Amino acid sequence: MKLLLILSGKGGTGKTTLAGALIQIYNAKAYADCDVDAPNLHLIAKQTESPVRSDYYGMEKAVIHPDLCVSCGACAEHCRFGAVLTEPDYHIDPIACEGCGVCSFVCPVSAVSMEEDIAGELFLYCNDHVFSDAVLKMGRGTSGKLVTQVKQNLTANASDAPLAILDGSPGIGCPVIASVSGVSYVLIVTEPTLSGMSDLTRLMKTLHQFGAPHAVCVNKADLNDEISHTIELYCTENGIPFLGTIPYDPQAVKLVNEGKSILHSDSPSADAIRRIALHLNILMEQEA
Repeated sequence: MKLLLILSGKGGTGKTTLAGALIQIYNAKAYADCDVDAPNLHLIAKQTESPVRSDYYGMEKAVIHPDLCVSCGACAEHCRFGAVLTEPDYHIDPIACEGCGVCSFVCPVSAVSMEEDIAGELFLYCNDHVFSDAVLKMGRGTSGKLVTQVKQNLTANASDAPLAILDGSPGIGCPVIASVSGVSYVLIVTEPTLSGMSDLTRLMKTLHQFGAPHAVCVNKADLNDEISHTIELYCTENGIPFLGTIPYDPQAVKLVNEGKSILHSDSPSADAIRRIALHLNILMEQEA
């Protein structure tokens, strides 16, 4: 199975919109949303069946047992994260708790224990397609571990699919690193702004560390022709395949707001994405 990952150096570049369009163009039977902090691929890839749900366990969290607690205050005194609350009685704020275990270590009566914490939820849709999704609870860590589980759920249930498309996270943090691991190709979508250009170069350095083959396209390119040209020149000078540009399209905005694929219209942006998909397919074949 080939794994095609869609990434962006920053949020709001049109990554999920492009991922949804590529799923349709390639008729992909397997896809996943690896942006577990703010998943939204399901808004485009609408599902008609109910998912199989499972809990995701992240780091352990501290729990104070009121029947054993003597309110001595040792846990609150030593907690560096302010996670021990004292009103109406001693208890732990699970969002503030970092799972370090100091409170459990200093408690003189063993009233604090470290216990498994449900840090998120996994969703798996299996019908004529396989869609793996997940959401991380607010304030929880280990997002990279959850992304890995999302990918494992996809590959384990869609082993016969020739291609799987992964909608990744913006930036270069843990979710992106977990998403890049083991993929066949990465398509980076950026925008013609100074921040878009800066974040693109940071993302390139990350991908080089993994040796992941990748290409670039620019969305809403006509909003700033000068920076768009600068991005293309940067790719050419660094030997990075530049697949083309996608123009700003009010019709695309309307379709996205309606939860539809951009390909529902015959528009310049839809035509541009089809051309990018054609070039991308050739590059992936060459890498095989």
